[in-house]
Amino acid sequence: MPKIALITGGNRGLGRATALALIEAGVEVIYTYRGDPGEKIDAIALPLVVGDIDSYDDFAATLRQTLEDRFGRTDFDFLINNAGVGRAGKIADTSVEAFDEMLNVHWRGMFFLTQKLLPLIADGGRIINLSTGLARFTGEGIYAAYGSMKGAVEVFTRYLAKEVGPRGITANVVAPGPAATDFGGGLLRDNDQIRTHIGSQTALGRVAQPEEIAGVIAALLAEGTGWITGQRIEASGGMLL
Repeated sequence: MPKIALITGGNRGLGRATALALIEAGVEVIYTYRGDPGEKIDAIALPLVVGDIDSYDDFAATLRQTLEDRFGRTDFDFLINNAGVGRAGKIADTSVEAFDEMLNVHWRGMFFLTQKLLPLIADGGRIINLSTGLARFTGEGIYAAYGSMKGAVEVFTRYLAKEVGPRGITANVVAPGPAATDFGGGLLRDNDQIRTHIGSQTALGRVAQPEEIAGVIAALLAEGTGWITGQRIEASGGMLL
């Protein structure tokens, strides 16, 4: 029986690349989107505003019905908490509104969505939470709020691994470094000068393509990696070693 993965924010960027990588690996994919579901792929798209905690009961009910109708199951195997929003800014310039937007998506929303979905994750399943290299290094020093919230995600993941371990579920963090996606306005994808500058700070001399981050996530969900839990795996090309 094929495994089933749920990816939040799978309509673009790293989420879309991860969906495609898992589909290629034979995994059935359900992904969430806000607004535009993106280009059609061989996956099920469900609307969800990550951060709107009041909508989580309805989303869980929709997901449960989808699992029953499409797969004849009441659970799924892999949860990838990928949905995110990027807001750059120095501490002195960060507004309460920008801070709260990131908090609601990256930390508060992710925490309570995971809580809501835990009963639907199969025993022996796996959870991957997306963090960032900016939780380890400061880079250009303009992501204090974003990096701090991802640091909270990393601590949460260790506690999560402890809590779900008795069910045979693993929980790990993948922390991407700079990647050429539309995240944060797409600067690393669209601006050659910035991409070259940031890439020069990595051991491999360039920024990542989204498919390379997706490959790391897919590897952590493959057979043979089930003994890894509570860990942070940075995929940054050796950024600021």
